[in-house]
Parts: sequence; structure tokens; C-alpha cells
Amino acid sequence: MAAERVCVAGLGRLGIVTVRRGDGTLLMRSAEALGDIPASLTSRLMHWAERVPERTFLAERDADGGWRRITYGEACEAVLRIAASLLTRDLSTERPILILSGNSIRHALLGLAAMHVGIPYAPISTAYSLVSTDYGKLRHIVAKLTPGLVFAEDFGAYVRAMAAAVPAGIEIVAAHNGPEIRVTSFDALLAAGLSEAVDASHAGVGPDTIAKFLFTSGSTGVPKGVINTQRMLCSNQAMLAQWLPFLVDEPPVLLDWLPWNHTFGSNHNFGLVLWNGGTLHIDDGRPLPGAIEATVRNLREVSPTIYFNVPKGYEMLLPHLERDALLRRSYLKSLRFNFYSGATLAPHIADGLDRVALSELGQTVLMVTAYGSTETAPAALVPTEATAGVGVVGVPLPGITVKLIPANGKLEARLSGPTITPGYWREPALTAAAFDDEGFYRMGDALRFVRNDEAERGLVFDGRLAEDFKLATGTWVHAAMVRMAALAGLAPLARDVVLAGHDRDWLSVLIFPDLDACRALAPDVLRSELLSCAAVRDVVRGRLADLARRATGSSTRIARAILLAEPPSIDAGEITDKGSLNQRAVLDRRAAEVADLYADPPPPHVIVVV
Repeated sequence: MAAERVCVAGLGRLGIVTVRRGDGTLLMRSAEALGDIPASLTSRLMHWAERVPERTFLAERDADGGWRRITYGEACEAVLRIAASLLTRDLSTERPILILSGNSIRHALLGLAAMHVGIPYAPISTAYSLVSTDYGKLRHIVAKLTPGLVFAEDFGAYVRAMAAAVPAGIEIVAAHNGPEIRVTSFDALLAAGLSEAVDASHAGVGPDTIAKFLFTSGSTGVPKGVINTQRMLCSNQAMLAQWLPFLVDEPPVLLDWLPWNHTFGSNHNFGLVLWNGGTLHIDDGRPLPGAIEATVRNLREVSPTIYFNVPKGYEMLLPHLERDALLRRSYLKSLRFNFYSGATLAPHIADGLDRVALSELGQTVLMVTAYGSTETAPAALVPTEATAGVGVVGVPLPGITVKLIPANGKLEARLSGPTITPGYWREPALTAAAFDDEGFYRMGDALRFVRNDEAERGLVFDGRLAEDFKLATGTWVHAAMVRMAALAGLAPLARDVVLAGHDRDWLSVLIFPDLDACRALAPDVLRSELLSCAAVRDVVRGRLADLARRATGSSTRIARAILLAEPPSIDAGEITDKGSLNQRAVLDRRAAEVADLYADPPPPHVIVVV
């Protein structure tokens, strides 16, 4: 039996007001009003530079393996100098800054400097430059933004991508490996003197000023530029401050790898540190084989007060926590709570983290998630002390109104509030379609109550509406529920799964296997033959058969499966750089495999379950 999770996190108590309309639509909002917000996010940098100039703001590993640190006072001066340099260039909303490289102190300083004087910037997924082979998404983004300046920390790493996607004549700034004749040194931006023009430009920055563009692939796989205004960023941090009141006295200490081209790592986590005068250690590790070790090393030295990660990150960290006493002590010493986002946390991972905390602390550490999107800045719903629990996204933050509309047996979620984007950059048709006639943003998701219609107990994510489909019998398949059950039943053998069965008689599944976990079942089998060997196929068949015996009908019973040897392709839009699958793109690209699932008789590589 899983341990009871102890809530020592200091989450705020957010009351709920509900209004039910005659058509069954339910409106939910927080009973707590949103407080005043500043006009710009960088005003918080100025605030902390004056109050605590010697406190470390950002830290990153240097070439010798130590921590390079920059204080609030140092960061403020650097931001003002870079901003002065930027004002001498022809940069604007129509010619913003493009940042190609990942998280770093220089990345942060450039982004803050741009925002400080009203120049938007766009941090771009490194995968579009370093993983992609056709640079199609990067070319699309460059064409959409028409940037006036491009930054890449290491010129050599990005030179091919820039040659393929960045038109000649656009200024390129780099910190390393840049031939002087073609590239501006980042240090040249810092060489500018302090300027009254910076103060004048900053005075013109207001709530409606565009701070940044964050690109999301969306259901089509084509990147869309989500407009992020100062109002969005500042309102969201003010909301989070009301949710986490302990931050007033306990500035957050984070170790975080989550990329700043995503709203979770950038707006949420980076913003949380800046707003509350905390310290962010930039994690050079990743939840990948051969890279998780860097995170482990860093966590032995840094004790976070809140730890943010994706479920895969916790899964890869767990074995190290189980066997490394020094890591456990450092990780748990100051931890208020764990936070995950981006996917469903498997029960066996949550239970494993509970066991680790119990062995070290004598109690568990709360694991929470929340609900939002790039278009909502991102946090919209959060758990409270009354609603906290794995999988519970909670209740609306102050200033957010949730509209729940009955749709095909589910509740469609729509949101309004000061954190909602005004739209997609240079995409008027997409923007118009994203909002309903009352101005609510259409999330495209379903939410459900934790218990009955008791709003105060919070809400749970109930799947993407576009991923639900009907079988040939007319029976609805709620894909998120079936997918979650399949992932739990197949753990740890499956990295992800995609359901098939639209207008078919039964459900089938395409499985992206975890090859390391599969190898543990057949250690002597060649890697190329692993997915076809009986030891692996029989276990997968048995796991799916167990799920089938517990199924409630055809809409939850998986009848056939294929183990996919080819991983999802980022160029084909099957997967985002943060690892989430585009279900429709996978089904379209692998139509031949889907046809095999329904062939009669089935080909040998199809696993027949029932």
C-alpha cells in the first residue's frame, strides 16, 4: 500500500466560487482577488539588486567544473549595459532577438536586457538546430519572426543551423568559437556604458508590451509563436506568490534543467526565482542515459527548496536516490515539495519517491502538479492543502476563471484571466479560432472533478479532446485514461504508447519501448533482435492480457500491439523536444503499422492479446 503523502509544503488555501448556468456550464474562480502587479518583470531584478545585491541570482558550471555565479547586483548592471547596446541596433517587435542556444547566464542576461527596453525575444528549442536534420522548424520560425539579431552561445555548435535558416545580413552574436569577421562577441554587448536612453525606453514598457515569443508545435506539428506580454508574466508570478506564501520569507533555491524555450522552465521556474529573489542553479544534466549523472552530481551539492522535473526525470533519478545516501540527504534536506509537469507520473515512481523520503525523513514529501499551457503563462490551476495529491491539478489561481462545458461525456476546459495570451504571432486565423465568443481561451482539454461535483476538492486532467475517438460501434474511447492504464501496466518496458482504433472494431496500441528495460528481460539477445524475441514479446503480451481482463468493455480493452523499433521523429512532428508525443502525427506517419494491427491474419510482428 502506498504511504500517505504528508503536506508540509506550505501551499496556500484558495477558496472557490462557482456559478452553474442553465445549460450545465460551470464557472469556477478563486475567492481570493489578485493583488497589484508591476508593469514589467525586470522591475523585480531592479528591486532585488537594490535590496540584496550580493545574493546569488544565477549559477552555472564553468569549464573547470566549479560554479560560476552572478549576483543580483552584477546581473542588474550587466542587463543595463546589454540593453544600452541593444538600443543602438534596429531591433523591435518586428525585428526581435532569436536565442538558439540553451539555458545559460548569458542567455538570461540577454533576454532580461531585451525585455527591460521593450524588445521581444524568442528562445528556440535547441533540438531544432542540433537534433533536426532538415532545419524545417527553425526555418519556419525565422521566417515568422524576421529577427534582427541571433544569439548562439557556441557559434561552432550552431553554425550549420544558422547557415541553413538565418538569412545573410542578420547580426549573429556568440560567446565562443565565432570568427570575428562574421560574429559579434557577447562581450561587446557588455562593453556599452550605462545610458539614460535605457531608462527612457524602460519607462515605456507596460503591461501590453510583448516580452517574448514562445513557440509550441501544437497538434499540427508546425511551430506557433505564442505572444507573451508583460501582463501575463507578472500576473502569473503574482498568482504563484499568493499560492506559495512561504516564499516571502524563504526565497526559492532551485536546481533546474528545464529548457527556457518552454513556458515551464522559463516563465514558471526562472520567473519564480526572479520574482522572489531566489537562486537558480542551471543544471547541466538531463533525464537521459549518460546525462542524469550530472544532475546527480549537482544535487549532491545543491539542496533545492522546490524541485521541478518531468516524470521521466524522477524515474531516472529514483535509482540514484535509493542507493546514494549523500544524494538523499542533500536532495531532501530543504525540500518543501516535488513538482512534475508535462506527462503523467507513474504510480510506481511516486511510491518509490515516498519510500526514499520515509527512509531519510520518516515522512513523505508532497508531490504536486498543476495545469496550464504556453498560452496561459503557464500556471492556471494549482493544488492546495485541501486538494493536493498525485494527479490533482487543483483549483483556479486568483484572477483565473475556468469554464467547464459538458462535451461527449466530459467537461471541456476554457480559461480567462490576465495570464492568457492575446494570440499567436502573425496568425490571425489561429488566434480567432483559439477563443470562444466570451473571450475564453479554448484549452482543448477535458477536466473532471476529483469527487462528484465538489469544486473545493479540485480537478483532474481528463485528456486531450482531440485524441478521443469512436470505435466502429459508436463507443467513445477516452484515450488519456486508456493510455495511462497501458503505460502503468507496461512500466518500465514502454517509454510511451499511441492508441489506434478510430472507426475500427477494437483498440490496438503502438509501443515505443524502453530498450534498456527490455534488455533486462533478454540480456543475451542482440539489440537488433530484442523486440522480436519471445522473452520480451511474451512479457508484453502478458501485461496487456492482464489489462484486458480488467477492462470494462471494448473502449478500454487493447487487443493487439506492435513494438516499434524506430523512435519518434522530431522532423516528422511525432515528438516535441521535451519528449511529448503528437499522437496524430505518429498515427499518420506509421499508417502501415496501423494497417498491420488490423490485418487478417495479423503479420508475425503483431502481438495478439485477445
